[in-house]
Amino acid sequence: MLSFAYFFYQGKRCFYTCSGVGPPLLFLHGNTASSQMFQFLLPFYTPCFHCILLDFLGSGRSQRMPELPPQLWIDQGRQAAALIRHLGLGPVFLVGTSGGAWAALNAGLEHPDLVRGIVADSFDGRTLHRGFDRELLEERAAAKASHQARQFYQWCQGADWEEVVDRDTRSLVRCAREGLPLFSRPLEELQAPLLLMGSREDVMCRKDLEAEYQHILEILPQARMCLFDHGAHPALASNGLAAADAVRDFFS
Repeated sequence: MLSFAYFFYQGKRCFYTCSGVGPPLLFLHGNTASSQMFQFLLPFYTPCFHCILLDFLGSGRSQRMPELPPQLWIDQGRQAAALIRHLGLGPVFLVGTSGGAWAALNAGLEHPDLVRGIVADSFDGRTLHRGFDRELLEERAAAKASHQARQFYQWCQGADWEEVVDRDTRSLVRCAREGLPLFSRPLEELQAPLLLMGSREDVMCRKDLEAEYQHILEILPQARMCLFDHGAHPALASNGLAAADAVRDFFS
């Protein structure tokens, strides 16, 4: 049975849903998306996990903000930790995809007591790749001109989707151009077990994704990697059943 509610983070209202039975598993969505992106994946997880979906501030059914912070993924990690505390849970499993992967890692770095394990799916790793800001602006402009992308944005965000996308774009471009840290603490301090997931065909991630993941494995002995040969962005969705099997195996 699906239930939904709101909690407050720094005085602002955040939307979340809960469904399924088992150990708690919190899903963190990517930039310009919302928890809607996980709805069709839930049947793979709810028989084994108590699944929690969060809309980050400024997205989905959570409260809008005039602007998003440039270190967005650090703040989103804190939103995730605040929800875990609000629900009286912990430690929980985290699955973050694309931007949500950075948020999940930041939650684990700042709140090791709340995080039992992390799946970081389809993200650039320790740094943003060279030319990230230019490519992002081009990608967002093309997406706005695409009927399919506009439908996705509207499905996730509602009628104000374009304002949501523009605020997110400004935040990430500023982060990239100012060279701001993506993590609040050194990644080497992560204590939680980590599964790095992605697809070799994902054109929205850095071209050297496998090499970047290998570098992370070298600094985090508790980390593992799962790369699919095929699939679009993010791998968690494009390889839905196989990705769910990998997540269940890792968390078990």
